[in-house]
Amino acid sequence: MDADSNQVVPICNTNYPTTIKTHPPLERTVSLARDGSVDFRGNTADKRASGRLKANAFIIGIEIGERLAFYGISANLVTYLTHVLHEGTEKSAANVNNWIGTTFIAPLLGAFLADAFWGRFWTILICGVIYFVCPSATAGQVGFFYFALYLMSLGGGCMKPCIAAFGADQFDEEDKRENEMKKSFFNWWVFGISLGALVSATVLVYVQSYISWGWGFGTPTVLMGIYLVLYILGSKSYRHKTPVGSSFTQIGQVIVAAVRNFRIQVPADPALLYEVDDKESLQAGARHITHSNSMRFLDKAAVLPNPSEGSSSDIQKHSPWKLATVTEVEEVKLVLRLLPIWVAALIFQTPSAQISTFYTRQGSTLNVNFGPNFKIPAASLQSIIPITIVCLIPIYDRVFVPITRRFTGNVRGITMLQRIGIGIILSFLSMVCAAVTEVYRVKVAREHGLLDHPFQTLPLSVFILLPQYVLLGAAEVFTSTGALEFFYDQAPDSMRSLGTAVFLSTIGIGNFLSSILLSGIVKVTSLSGQSWIVDNLNRCRLDYFYWLLAGLMVANLCFFSGLARCYKYKQVASL
Repeated sequence: MDADSNQVVPICNTNYPTTIKTHPPLERTVSLARDGSVDFRGNTADKRASGRLKANAFIIGIEIGERLAFYGISANLVTYLTHVLHEGTEKSAANVNNWIGTTFIAPLLGAFLADAFWGRFWTILICGVIYFVCPSATAGQVGFFYFALYLMSLGGGCMKPCIAAFGADQFDEEDKRENEMKKSFFNWWVFGISLGALVSATVLVYVQSYISWGWGFGTPTVLMGIYLVLYILGSKSYRHKTPVGSSFTQIGQVIVAAVRNFRIQVPADPALLYEVDDKESLQAGARHITHSNSMRFLDKAAVLPNPSEGSSSDIQKHSPWKLATVTEVEEVKLVLRLLPIWVAALIFQTPSAQISTFYTRQGSTLNVNFGPNFKIPAASLQSIIPITIVCLIPIYDRVFVPITRRFTGNVRGITMLQRIGIGIILSFLSMVCAAVTEVYRVKVAREHGLLDHPFQTLPLSVFILLPQYVLLGAAEVFTSTGALEFFYDQAPDSMRSLGTAVFLSTIGIGNFLSSILLSGIVKVTSLSGQSWIVDNLNRCRLDYFYWLLAGLMVANLCFFSGLARCYKYKQVASL
């Protein structure tokens, strides 16, 4: 019998066997998480009573509530700004992009707080409360309206990276079965949040457009409160990662130590570099990372002043600003390797910024009748994207991955970067489709003498926009889902909230870039006397704008392909 099990030992010659408990029960030892996870009491998490799908039912619930609230506002915000607050086309599009951009920049703050101080559970709860108690404002209180809007942006933004990372934390990567489940986690995560986006883009947008803006904005707030209560009720089922301090401090320590040791020669044998063998002295939940030959200068931070001290307790006295472990150095390398991919990600998020602005404005000029008695709000066209995602995710996970796995041998079917590349191609096709559709829409307006009647409905079905939405939804399945998994998976174990936040920041900065690009286009094209973007959508040259974005996608695909070929994936050693 295994040495870690209970043993039955006969004592003398009695007729009664006596059990001597020499070690912890094998069943309990096997069931304990091996990735550093702890339960709500701070003890090593028991996999039988925590994590996996049971915990994620509550975590995905709070994410659905957050997405209901976010998309319930963002989906129709441009319509509210133009029709209720009477803002122009350029100003309303810029305000929407700026608000969404802020919402997806705030995750960097939330990730820092979660990884360094509060932990993911408490960060989600505190920011969720801020999100829920956000005050309401009337159309006449424009300043207060934007204050409330950006307060919601702060609370919701800080939650976003923590929820996704917290959900992934519920699987033990050192457990083969749970690790396989984790490979599919982000697919089904996006599936779940797409359901929230779908409800927002259909039911809530319909309520806002045809019943009341108050009810349309208030309903998701109430639902958010309900999901917060459910999230708290699930507290005992969660697995937690212990906060390990500021990741920015750790990065700074490695760089400073490398600079201080710049005169020291790095040994040819990586085994001579400083590393901690005892798992107890590693940061909670962090695994050893195999040494890599890239960015060798940083290895100077792990060079021992005296190699003979390698096993001496005196090493512990060295300042972390003078000496770092190989794992700490490799974690900094991981962060630096992610930066070029992050730059490429900024560009492929730019097309998504058009969903809540120009795509919706295009739809507002078209015939939205669906049958004799039902009208589709223009903003509800955004529901096509989550519908596409909800339809394609099961096909991707259950059909595409198993088939491609047979040919590639990769557990994911294709690599995460290959998945992102396919998404960039689909984004390019969506922009091409949008440009062609816009040319036809303006042609119809011209033929019917409606070029100067922007609020007159064109005799053209809104479903002509369907292909560009479907293509963008398909791109999300590959690009956004793949990038979310990539930045989480490739981030150091102690910085995974930050890794998720780095991905989310690409969405935010992508919206800012779209806003800056839009402003630049307006200024440059106005010099010729005919701006591409004017308040009369029928006189806009949106097709030129879409062609420009398609060109950016081609250039970015070339840049990204070069990065993907050179990228070295993280190599970890099992605990």
